[in-house]
Amino acid sequence: MEESMEEEEMLSYEAMMDDQNHNNWEAAADNFRQPPPPPPPLPLPPSSSIQDPGREAPGGQLLAMPVGSVDGKDPKEGLPLGPPPLPEPNGVIMMLKSCDTAAAVTKAASAPTPSSTININTSTSKFRRFQDWTQALRLVVMNVITIEDYKSTYWPKLDGAIDQLLTQSPGDYIPISYEQIYSCVYKCVCQQHSEQMYSDLIKKITSHLERVSKELQASPPDLYIERFNIALGQYMGALQSIVPLFIYMNKFYIETKLNRDLKDDLIKLFTEHVAEKHIYSLMPLLLEAQSTPFQVTPSTMANIVKGLYTLRPEWVQMAPTLFSKFIPNILPPAVESELSEYAAQDQKLQRELIQNGFTRGDQSRKRAGDELAYNSQSACAGSRGYR
Repeated sequence: MEESMEEEEMLSYEAMMDDQNHNNWEAAADNFRQPPPPPPPLPLPPSSSIQDPGREAPGGQLLAMPVGSVDGKDPKEGLPLGPPPLPEPNGVIMMLKSCDTAAAVTKAASAPTPSSTININTSTSKFRRFQDWTQALRLVVMNVITIEDYKSTYWPKLDGAIDQLLTQSPGDYIPISYEQIYSCVYKCVCQQHSEQMYSDLIKKITSHLERVSKELQASPPDLYIERFNIALGQYMGALQSIVPLFIYMNKFYIETKLNRDLKDDLIKLFTEHVAEKHIYSLMPLLLEAQSTPFQVTPSTMANIVKGLYTLRPEWVQMAPTLFSKFIPNILPPAVESELSEYAAQDQKLQRELIQNGFTRGDQSRKRAGDELAYNSQSACAGSRGYR
């Protein structure tokens, strides 16, 4: 009877300890499932210990329950010499916490602190910025263009290209590198040589126009109009290449500091050094050529008149009738009361053409009428002979 009671007490004690141990292991397992790194698992007990037949704890059986002695003694009095004694439930939780603490300490010791990482990265970025700045400064020093470099290297290239552009004929091919010329202008502007380059450009073109003006003055009257037309067309064609090559100087120096435009300045140079010096010699020749049909080709006359109007619109007042033939809206609009005058001008023009021998139309009509009459007479004679 007593033995059965002791066995029941032992079984109830074992069941109670098993439930409490199981609950503690469940709580410890929840902590064990936290984010990595997980604590290392405890070693398994010897195989002689009795495993829980109901449910296996997560991670395997870490501890075993004590077994009773063979001679039937109280389990509290003695344990087998093989397995270690069962630790208290609080001891299991403390063991897991200690493992977690050790793992956290190891991780903290192996990883650098945020402050040290920030300091290292900041120092590295500062050093890299210093290297970039030093490299940029070295490049700037190496690419510095002194005024002597500009005069000896860069402006001679620009001078030669401008010479070729000013003296080219329409349709000619010029073997120059527009990219190289534009690069020279860009570098000189970046190195603060815009003022000097603009001054040299104006002097260069002024010298060329003065030479052109002298050549026109030495031209005979019968070639004067044609040579003026060639000089005007050649210069306007050169501006179509010169202005784009110096567009960087125009944008960052002429427009910004001088409040002007490069193309307007260069057109003004031709007006002052060529057109103004020859307008009073050129205009009478143009009026004379207008009165004599086809003395000057219509294309040449149109180019000169339109070019003069572009250079200075005020010159229209010198010969409004001449300009009105090539430029619209020069004269005031026609009114009904002046129709008789317009008709008289047309009749006068027709008489002048007849006086100069332009009667081809009338002669053609007369010949056509004579041929018609002759054919009619021939037809009549033929018909009478047939009868």
